[in-house]
Amino acid sequence: MFLNVNYAWSSLPKRKKLIAAPVKSFLSCYSGNQYEMRASISDVTLLMHEPQAVAFIFQLKILYAPPFADLVIIAERMANVKHKILVLSGKGGVGKSTFSAQLSFALAAMGDQVGLLDIDICGPSIPKMSGVEGQDIHQSNLGWSPVYVEPNLGVMSIGFMLPNPDEAVIWRGPRKNGLIKQFLKDVYWDKLDYLVVDAPPGTSDEHISIVQFLQATGIDGAIIVTTPQQVSLIDVRKEVSFCKKVGLPILGVVENMSGLRQPVSHFKFVRVTDKGEEKDMTEWATEYMREKAPELLDLIACTEVFDSSRGGAAMMCKEMEVPFLGKVPLDPQLCKAAEEGRSFFDDNHKCSASAPALKGIIERLLASPMLSRTEVNDDVM
Repeated sequence: MFLNVNYAWSSLPKRKKLIAAPVKSFLSCYSGNQYEMRASISDVTLLMHEPQAVAFIFQLKILYAPPFADLVIIAERMANVKHKILVLSGKGGVGKSTFSAQLSFALAAMGDQVGLLDIDICGPSIPKMSGVEGQDIHQSNLGWSPVYVEPNLGVMSIGFMLPNPDEAVIWRGPRKNGLIKQFLKDVYWDKLDYLVVDAPPGTSDEHISIVQFLQATGIDGAIIVTTPQQVSLIDVRKEVSFCKKVGLPILGVVENMSGLRQPVSHFKFVRVTDKGEEKDMTEWATEYMREKAPELLDLIACTEVFDSSRGGAAMMCKEMEVPFLGKVPLDPQLCKAAEEGRSFFDDNHKCSASAPALKGIIERLLASPMLSRTEVNDDVM
């Protein structure tokens, strides 16, 4: 037996698709109830099995109307976004924001319309890493306008709202969630090919909120960034578990800081005495190699920084059956690009040690069945 209930949502957008998607997502947690759903111009009709239908309708009508309304508005904003990618990490300091910024730069350089949303409320580093630190957010009748790095690359972050960049954000979970919801509801991105969301480390309120708010609109998946050592991978395993529990597809794992790579000509050489004193020998060493073995100056030196003897992220991905996108070495030129807020694919500042690695990762990412793009323009990178 079905209970047929009509509920008018006169204040909501009257588009059938936008009404239907968030209602279906909202009801998905009630997996014990079989239901159908119809959206008309002015109402939503829910058909549910008794005996729980009556109680549920009262909950939906009295307690959950605001969340439902928010989901509809968010769905309407996100309707013009083709792909939504979350960038996650189990630990802080693994280069997640650096990866988010450089991924956005690379996608924009291919000619795509890209939005970069920073939901790391307590540690917003995206404004600096994208070169727009200190800019202000402007508001129009369409909503908040992102700060544009390039005509096709917009950024939104709480970092633009702080009167003092050294100001600590001391907020509890509900207020953080409220701002994330406001970002999704009020920011006017217009049409986007990609929305890259840089999340804080861990599996806290912000992660639950962004997944719940965006699931009805379709999330392509998450990229998880880690470093090779076990102390980082322990927490990444939890991040993988979180994604599986909330039904968030994993596009792949990136092993960042995977060994140090740097051209030999960029190294500084020192001689250390028994007392620990250092003497700079760079000029002597460089001149010696130039005279005796000039071909050495064209090589890239590699060394391990973290212990990866247990297989690193690649082994973890094999064990947990998730895609491994590749390794990005620790490259001082990449670090410098992040500090200066620019793309490290810039021809004038080419990061010869790390650029090919990141290019390969982006190629594998865009070749994913969950993303409808299969090739990277070599002329751009």
